[in-house]
Amino acid sequence: MSPRRVPRRRQSTASPGPTGDSVDTARQNGLRWVSDVMPGIKRRAHHRSFAYSGPDGADIRDARTLQRINDLAIPPAWTSVWICPHERGHVQATGRDARGRKQYRYHPRWREARDERKYDRMVAFGEALPLIRRRVNRDFKNPSLSRERVLATVVRLLDIALIRVGNREYARDNASYGLTTMQADQVRLDGSRVRFAFRSKSGKHSIVEVEDERVARTLRRCTTLPGEELFQYLGDDGQPRPITSDDVNAYLRALSGDDFTAKDFRTWAGSVLTVRALLDHDGHESATEARRELVSAIKAVASQLGNTPAVCRSCYVHPWVIDAHLRGSLAEIDLPARRPRVPSILTTLSADERAILGWLQARTRAAARVAEPAL
Repeated sequence: MSPRRVPRRRQSTASPGPTGDSVDTARQNGLRWVSDVMPGIKRRAHHRSFAYSGPDGADIRDARTLQRINDLAIPPAWTSVWICPHERGHVQATGRDARGRKQYRYHPRWREARDERKYDRMVAFGEALPLIRRRVNRDFKNPSLSRERVLATVVRLLDIALIRVGNREYARDNASYGLTTMQADQVRLDGSRVRFAFRSKSGKHSIVEVEDERVARTLRRCTTLPGEELFQYLGDDGQPRPITSDDVNAYLRALSGDDFTAKDFRTWAGSVLTVRALLDHDGHESATEARRELVSAIKAVASQLGNTPAVCRSCYVHPWVIDAHLRGSLAEIDLPARRPRVPSILTTLSADERAILGWLQARTRAAARVAEPAL
């Protein structure tokens, strides 16, 4: 699971419409679902600062509203700024950055609820991972350069290389790449060794190396196809077709029977790697030492994921892992003494993964019991 990483179409201006799930989530957290197609607060330049007018066109002078807007820290460079007139709107502001990309400022409660749901998925993902791996292994056996075989190759790399799945908009606008947008000239093959060299989402030049005979064999055939894209398959008509991130996520849903996405691999791996990094320490004797160990572990895992430590901690490490470490109870997870080696054919969970999944399952059951109403 631990690769060697060396740091080196314009969308609609409106937010997407509501789903029943998002409306319910907002309501359950004391919020109201809103959209920037609704009348909102407008921002305009005023001397060396900004002035604001409400949906009725009147200038806003209310101190509480102005303080809320100030707390949003909307960048001065944003254009087409829309600010929610309701302090409990789940989206508090939208705008366009210097590159014309849509950006959002969410209510803190909405961010917390969304993060909780993301981490709630981790147990289900860990439970489904052996099935996903077995089916990926099955699709590798397809002798042709089929869609399934190339998708299996992408998912295997999501699992062991931890590279992002990729997005065509980022590739076009930022010249940053993930797996599905990787170019043929960004990979080097040496036997079973695969070396990717590319500009990642963070803007850094990244080098990721893995060793996998089946991945290398598939990529060797992909590189013979015409076109710049690396991950292409041969359709029924014999013509090459590129794999997209939507294809990958649809494939994962078909493999697992659940609504998992490519990002779930990075969230799972981030937590597993952090637990291992923390438990590899001898233990701490003070809160200061515990925090120092946490910073060191997060920094190491962030390097493997290609993130900043702040993003790694907030987006890819389960809060329970951090809490247990700071409380001194993370050693409840009985990891093997030695870091497990990634096998050439993955069909089940590693010893580390089994131990961490069991711990998460136990914590989830305990949390559910606490949440049960008294009869």
